[in-house]
Amino acid sequence: MKKIFLFLLLFTSSLFSQTKLLSWNLENFGKSKSEVTINYIANTLRDYDIVAIQEVVAGDGGAQAVAKLVDELSRKGAKWDYVVSDPTSSSAYKTERYAFLWKTSKIKKIGKAWLEKKYHLEIDREPYFCTFQYENKQFTVANFHAITKNRQPETEIKYFKFLPEEYPNLNLIFVGDFNCPQSHTVFNPLKKMGYQSILINQKTSLKKEFKNGNCLASEFDNMFYNASKISVKNVGIIPFYKNFNTLQEARMISDHIPIWLGFSLN
Repeated sequence: MKKIFLFLLLFTSSLFSQTKLLSWNLENFGKSKSEVTINYIANTLRDYDIVAIQEVVAGDGGAQAVAKLVDELSRKGAKWDYVVSDPTSSSAYKTERYAFLWKTSKIKKIGKAWLEKKYHLEIDREPYFCTFQYENKQFTVANFHAITKNRQPETEIKYFKFLPEEYPNLNLIFVGDFNCPQSHTVFNPLKKMGYQSILINQKTSLKKEFKNGNCLASEFDNMFYNASKISVKNVGIIPFYKNFNTLQEARMISDHIPIWLGFSLN
């Protein structure tokens, strides 16, 4: 009876064993974010295992704001660590940083994170890669913030089809603010390689004003994963704006909502 119970316990734990990855464009994340705002963000992130942040400002205390956020997270019951990228190489457009945050009790970072330089002339804010390990299996998150919709982000995203071949030994997950819906044909080459988006027809950016019963504007944020290497347990969004009386208040946090993926590695 004891052996059966132990087997069921191990089976159940493996069945529900998963990593929870969250991505969030935190709009100008730097010294303009107050301690109250950083505490609110930490409370939003605390139940996830890895966080990919876009739009950390290159100056104005962006890296320091990430450090404050991690310090706040580590006060809430679990130890967190982090890496912040160098500023992206764009000179013609708005240079930024990316950040990764993770729970050290569950996730291990493998090697150094890096800005992908191969296409830095074609991509204004080149993606930021970091490899992680969970339960002795590894995966690499590519964190990305595309140029705005009116500047045609598909002209950058088209280079993503070369990245799986560039890193054939890595289990890549592309995450971030693509400023482009997953239905766009630019994602077709990735889809033909077996990549799927976690969200379909899900708007993720905030309107400036509440209109026609809707607060969300565009289908910009997403994650793309290799379905042969990753089993999806659950996905979701966090409509944090519902905690505020007005959209103006919510947009003090960000003009995007967080998206997340719960997964296990095949």
